[in-house]
Amino acid sequence: MVNFTTHEIRDILISMLVIAGVFAYVFRGINQGDFISLIPVTLVAVGFGFVFHELAHKFMAIKYGFYAEYRLWVEGLVLAMVTAALGFVFAAPGAVYIHGEYISKEENGKISIAGPLTNIALAAIFFVLIQFVSASTLLTLICSLGFMINSFLAFFNLLPVAMLDGAKVLKWNPVIWIVTIGIAFIMMAYPYILQYFY
Repeated sequence: MVNFTTHEIRDILISMLVIAGVFAYVFRGINQGDFISLIPVTLVAVGFGFVFHELAHKFMAIKYGFYAEYRLWVEGLVLAMVTAALGFVFAAPGAVYIHGEYISKEENGKISIAGPLTNIALAAIFFVLIQFVSASTLLTLICSLGFMINSFLAFFNLLPVAMLDGAKVLKWNPVIWIVTIGIAFIMMAYPYILQYFY
């Protein structure tokens, strides 16, 4: 059974709101400079990606019998706001902390890959939805940002850097890591590839 503590729910909500706010600030140019009205858009497009990514880690860890809890990282939220002011977002709002006597390389790899796979799945869903919502400017914007940001989140988190998911996945299974980061990269690069050919 999955349980959430009160402070865990608080940490997730604060992280989600700050991340939605910083992305809205960076993307304000697409909304005539009004980033406040863009927050609901980024809340759906980015918020789902962030929350489901972290919950995927938590659920997978619990499946293996470990205790897992999301904790906010204040320094990461401040860093996100500072980088947003500079015109880009480096978001590290928090992480799922896992407690257990022994976590095998395979278990750690599977727990780690669950987050990026969730972002890949969300990006695919947003991509499919784009084909059906072209009549609505708002829904097209939500789905376009959802596809773009979730593709980026998947690729970024799969980078083989010590603190990211990619390092643990690579350590567990290099073939799965190559395939997964390859899919994430193609999805992330898709809009640019399309522009090049058209």
